[in-house]
Amino acid sequence: MEVKRVTETNNMGIWRSIHRVAASDTISGLIMLGFALAGLLLANIPATAHMFETMSEIHIGIPYTNINLSIGHWAQDGLLTVFFLVVGLDLKQELTTGSLANPKAAAVPMACAVGGMLVPPALFLLTVFLFSSFGPGPVGMDVVATGTAHELADVSQGWAVPMATDIAFSLTVLALFAKGLPGSIRAFLMTLATVDDLLAVIVIALFFSNLNAWYWFLGIVLCAVAWAWLVKRRRVPWVAVAVVGILSWVMMFEAGVHPTLAGVLVGLLTPAREMHGEATPRAERYKDKLQPFSALLALPIFALFATGVHFETISAAMLVSPVVLGIAVGLVVGKPVGIMITAWLSTHLAGLKLAKGLRVRDLFPAACACGIGFTVSFLIASLAYADTELSGEARFGVLVGSLLSAAIAGVLLSRQARRFREHAAESLIDGEDQTDDSDDEYEIVGEDGSVTVSIDKIRSSGKTERKTRS
Repeated sequence: MEVKRVTETNNMGIWRSIHRVAASDTISGLIMLGFALAGLLLANIPATAHMFETMSEIHIGIPYTNINLSIGHWAQDGLLTVFFLVVGLDLKQELTTGSLANPKAAAVPMACAVGGMLVPPALFLLTVFLFSSFGPGPVGMDVVATGTAHELADVSQGWAVPMATDIAFSLTVLALFAKGLPGSIRAFLMTLATVDDLLAVIVIALFFSNLNAWYWFLGIVLCAVAWAWLVKRRRVPWVAVAVVGILSWVMMFEAGVHPTLAGVLVGLLTPAREMHGEATPRAERYKDKLQPFSALLALPIFALFATGVHFETISAAMLVSPVVLGIAVGLVVGKPVGIMITAWLSTHLAGLKLAKGLRVRDLFPAACACGIGFTVSFLIASLAYADTELSGEARFGVLVGSLLSAAIAGVLLSRQARRFREHAAESLIDGEDQTDDSDDEYEIVGEDGSVTVSIDKIRSSGKTERKTRS
């Protein structure tokens, strides 16, 4: 019995450690980035390229269905469903009791999410149009890095690739470089990215689905009803829930809707309020349990195969390919421009308000972090282009644009955080004789150990200081 108890204790300790790693934006984000770079290298290093391609093309099918996918597609269509399930659960919780439950308080970041998704496609389309009009090759054709000419209409299919923000990576950059920033900036980014996820799901459903026979949609409805009933029972029958979840995925696939959206659907149907005397909502608990599988298994493996595209030659010419350049410009320039313009218009003309003490100009570094596309952008790139060359360049463009956005945001966030820390230190020194626990007034330690600064208290302290000196 003692040995069994020790084993159980060790297992619980291991699981808690795994959960802490998965819950860390910094660590999980860096793991995913490492797998993405590994995929790019494995697919293009001569010694491993053939082996990696062979492995990714191995097909696995489900008996008695039309589903027969390669391992690479299983990573995209199967494993990524876990990530979308976590997204669905998070969205349900936010819409019910979180930042999106009060539309008035969340109005500005919600509007900025829309603005941040409208400008990048416009810049992408403008870039590929200019290349087709004035670049090398015949008018109306875009010449990519390999010298192959593609019709403008075909290249334009990637308009949605630079639309999405990767919440995990954007929060990773915030965690690494923004220590000491007001918590309201993190809350703004999280609300914006959550709405961005929802809009990206809608875009995938509307523009990148090929609808099939109507009866599959009837099956989706039946699965949704069954899931909603099962997860509301006092004692949830998990075997039945798993079967319904898998069936909903199959129905989505057969209906022509991207099957990962089954995760969002069932996530949104999960209760997000306490019931049956439970201490926490079921959506919150399920998300916490699934987070390690999503962050440490589904997303890294997806990133490995999503970036594992073989290029005949990787050269400087790729950086000026209309596809790569258009997506990079959309992410690096379009995202922050769309967000900042919308923030200014919504606060100056529409009468909406930011969180107390927060100004529009304070949002710019975080807006640059929203240019980190990654997960959903990789997915849209694979859905938008049937041509493997265009799809590969699109994913390379996402990688380039995301890394540039991360670098720019990191520099700007570091400078902004340093200014806030210096201001906080000056305010604390000037107010030393007023209270002994002034540190607690300015610094707030989050659950993940991150330290933020109360922007209101810093600024109010600064105003008091100026009045005293005058």
